[in-house]
Amino acid sequence: MIIACLDLEGVLTPEIWINVAERTGIDALRLTTRDEPDYDVLMGKRLAILEEHGLGLSDIQAVIATLDPLPGARDFLDWLRERFQVVILSDTFYEFADPLMQALGRPTLLCHSLEIDARGRVAGYRIRLPDQKRRAVEAFRALAFQTIAAGDSYNDTSMLGAADAGILFRPPENVIREFPDFPVTQGYEELREAFLAGEAQCAALA
Repeated sequence: MIIACLDLEGVLTPEIWINVAERTGIDALRLTTRDEPDYDVLMGKRLAILEEHGLGLSDIQAVIATLDPLPGARDFLDWLRERFQVVILSDTFYEFADPLMQALGRPTLLCHSLEIDARGRVAGYRIRLPDQKRRAVEAFRALAFQTIAAGDSYNDTSMLGAADAGILFRPPENVIREFPDFPVTQGYEELREAFLAGEAQCAALA
């Protein structure tokens, strides 16, 4: 039995923080895990910017409510669910993801949680586990599942490395250069083919 593990932002949905940056005009919020490999450093910068500009959870949720999955994402996800069990492993937060998950047909999502203060501001965040994507894949494999994983950013690469087959989807050039062992896909048809190749690879390992 194979579990397909997918990142959310960049693979199925737009990058939430980039859209928040565009709607608010705060360019510093455009920084994502495609640019900064240390997630705690990245989130520390984001929280400081939100506080500086007086932005709260409702401001971010208002932006997210206007977003749709990437074109073709729902069809790809439906195809994937017909063939594999699917789990979304993401470093987003439950407080952000709900509208997007509804649009994707409510796949299983494992992510983190925010801490919201009395003003409605984002005061902090609770990481489920350090490097939780990798550890989730390792747990699935410990339960005798095979895994195929796809992601686009620095924070996905340990997940891809822990899987039986790892795939990069529309990654930036810096990630391609630093992780040349993973196949690179640029569209959902290529991603389908990569998952089929991963399935064959898993069959050979069985």
